Amino acid sequence: MAYNLKDKLVVAVSSRALFDLEDENRVFEERGLDEYYKYQLEKENEPLKKGTGYRLIENLLKINEHFAEDEKQVEVIILSKNNAGTSLRITNAIASYKLDIQRSGWTSGRNTSNYLTAFKVDLFLSADDNDVINAIENGVAAAKILPSNKDIHTSLGDQVRIAFDGDAVLFSEESELIYKEQGLEAFIAHEKANRDNPMKKGPFAKLLLTIANIQKKFKDKESPIRTALVTARSAPTHERVIKTLNVWGVRIDEAFFLGGSEKYEVLEAFGADIFFDDQDVHLELSSDVVPSAKVMHKTILECE
Repeated sequence: MAYNLKDKLVVAVSSRALFDLEDENRVFEERGLDEYYKYQLEKENEPLKKGTGYRLIENLLKINEHFAEDEKQVEVIILSKNNAGTSLRITNAIASYKLDIQRSGWTSGRNTSNYLTAFKVDLFLSADDNDVINAIENGVAAAKILPSNKDIHTSLGDQVRIAFDGDAVLFSEESELIYKEQGLEAFIAHEKANRDNPMKKGPFAKLLLTIANIQKKFKDKESPIRTALVTARSAPTHERVIKTLNVWGVRIDEAFFLGGSEKYEVLEAFGADIFFDDQDVHLELSSDVVPSAKVMHKTILECE
């Protein structure tokens, strides 16, 4: 019987999101594809440093240690624009770090997003804007991994800690647009009037629901995955958030309603292995203390 990816948390990650390949990327941008391939082949046995996404992937894979081989909950797939010949440096690094990543796709420069549906991907992480945009257009939750310093590549523990912004990430951007277009007072009035009406699901809602299904398997003991909502909302607009999550039947382990204050110190205290937000103003600070990724949505794409 074929291996079934359908009921697992499937994360596809580009090689540049998993490992630090910025020097290699500069070779590609400055000297072209042929020189890049040559460079990778020459350095096939040279180790690679951890990238921004490494910490998340390492801890996600540790979830599988709680299950039998045929009941694994997490599948990580490498999807890369490298070709098969230059892939050996990446797979050598995966083996040296003892990451249980068995599946991969190498497209020789072609659009990797065409294969996300085939692999049943729940989340795609890439360092390339176009890869992320293409994934979104294919209906897959995707985020751009941001550059980080080497001091945040080591996790605080084995438990996966994932932090989400609310509006335009877990929830639709409808309320955020009211704030942007009409101001704070209109936003508060809208949320108070609609506090009993659940918000529509945003691009990362399905991911949260998939995570929640894994958490339910650890009902009587500590789950190896912990979530946090870190949002600029405050009272009274927090009510609608809580009621929406209750309707979805989703448990958020920790929730912070910051009323517009900075997020990065809370994220550092939480020990996030990844933080998903759609606003640069928050990500510029968070990426200095925890691995961070930008969530893009239609409004952002249209503005850019």
